[in-house]
Amino acid sequence: MRVLIVEDEPLLAEAIRDGLRLEAIAADIAGDGDTALELLDLNDYDIAVLDRDIPGPSGDEVARSIVSSGAGTPILMLTAADRLDDKASGFELGADDYLTKPFELRELVLRLRALDRRRAHNRPPVREIAGLRLDPFRREVFRDGRYVALTRKQFAVLEVLVAAEGGVVSAEELLERAWDENADPFTNAVRITVSALRKRLGEPWVITTVQGVGYRIAAEGGHGHTT
Repeated sequence: MRVLIVEDEPLLAEAIRDGLRLEAIAADIAGDGDTALELLDLNDYDIAVLDRDIPGPSGDEVARSIVSSGAGTPILMLTAADRLDDKASGFELGADDYLTKPFELRELVLRLRALDRRRAHNRPPVREIAGLRLDPFRREVFRDGRYVALTRKQFAVLEVLVAAEGGVVSAEELLERAWDENADPFTNAVRITVSALRKRLGEPWVITTVQGVGYRIAAEGGHGHTT
């Protein structure tokens, strides 16, 4: 999952980002409305965590832009106000959920996962391909019935590859979906992570390299499916 945090308090924004990273959720930060709109135009985000009181175009204006874009990006609004009228107006703007400051990071994570499940309610939560069974919500992976312990980053990369159902995924796309915007596009992080992931999954290798193109799950003579 990749989210955009629109928050003008740097320490709070960084604390949220760092906490989400520990939950394998990649997060970018925008400290004002202009930056938020630029990032939303450049990247595909699963959820926008939006503070209403930000410099530049307000949080409300950013929310309107998200809704009018038709991208369907869920919005979780943050505010210091706990008045019903404020919440009502936020929902009228198109917010999908609301969280009042101060809040516990754990609650934010739970709400993000709930929004992500709701966003993807038409997709089965468990995916299977090439003997792999990946449950994105329990964050569990099995290969041929054997549980495989993965790091958060390895899980995030495998989740993208499995979702491609045997299609080739470029290193650039993996970097975009499993890392945040601060990742160096010239880094070897993708190659290193995929190599370690292969070893965790064991032989025969289920992740193949398509030279000059990217990586794919070898479907072992069949097509991936979901359950």
